[in-house]
Amino acid sequence: MNDHRDLLAVAFEAVDLGQKLLATMPPGTISDKHDRDIVTDLDLHIQHEMQAHLQRATPHFAFLGEEHGGGVIDENTEYVWALDPIDGTSNFAHGLPLCATSLALVHHGEPVVAVIHAPFLDLRYHATKNGGAYRNGQPIHASNTTQLNRAIVSLGDYATGTNAAKKNRRRFAVTQALADNVERVRMFGAASLDLTWVAEGRTDACIMLNNKPWDTGAGVLIAREAGANVIASTGNTHTFESHDTIACTPAITEQFLAIINSTNH
Repeated sequence: MNDHRDLLAVAFEAVDLGQKLLATMPPGTISDKHDRDIVTDLDLHIQHEMQAHLQRATPHFAFLGEEHGGGVIDENTEYVWALDPIDGTSNFAHGLPLCATSLALVHHGEPVVAVIHAPFLDLRYHATKNGGAYRNGQPIHASNTTQLNRAIVSLGDYATGTNAAKKNRRRFAVTQALADNVERVRMFGAASLDLTWVAEGRTDACIMLNNKPWDTGAGVLIAREAGANVIASTGNTHTFESHDTIACTPAITEQFLAIINSTNH
């Protein structure tokens, strides 16, 4: 099964399971992963149900989920599903609608199928490699914004847990640099929405100073297929080995990178 259309159908089925649970069930018990990072019973339940479906449909594919890990992603891994059952768990647990189920299929380190569903916003995004990007079945494209001072930019969450204070010094510097140069800065609390909203032109750029495959895998492909530049702060093409994740509409990419890298000191 190497036809992306067939694999996209499998991804749709799995995400249907996850988003229906997300839309209809309460969080259940909320537990601490580490300092100010939580997991709910529903995160675990959704991952269990989706993983079981994917393993039935594609038994020879590996699986990597945010909750309790699983497989690995690198250029030597043929096929692996990367899942965040609830991207934006803190939002969900507090009743905020900015959360989604995010699923990517990665082939030799590169996402080739992606589905993201935000049920409380009635938004479903999908993409296949070289097949374009879509929202609710309609093609989407990154914005045509050409001036940084007319750009809406989103920033990934501030760090929590080990070394959070040290990590956040860079995040604070990036926040200030952006606040001084762009039209508005936003923080949505869900990497999938950061990336898909660049993809459809709701925002013009996003930066996350981290890069976890379950967070970024699906959104990276959708943004890329919508015509956004998806890169690391080095300017190189984004991979799962990159230390950070940037998506940007093409016309402001150079300006945006200059602002980000002005904080590297």
